[in-house]
Amino acid sequence: MGARRIKVSDVCRATGIARATLDRYYYDRVNSFDREVLTKLCDFLQVDPGQLIVKVEQGDLFSDGDEVRLA
Repeated sequence: MGARRIKVSDVCRATGIARATLDRYYYDRVNSFDREVLTKLCDFLQVDPGQLIVKVEQGDLFSDGDEVRLA
């Protein structure tokens, strides 16, 4: 969304996704991904899930493990 300069409020209005939910996704604060939310985001942005989510390897032994982030 940032790369396309799309306002969060426009995405909320167009998809019906709550602002708080979208903020969690945007700022990488989700622990698991909701299929319905991802589907709405992919449809709105006209992308595949693989273009939206990337896996980030964590090298620190004391971290939470692998993280998945929105691209």
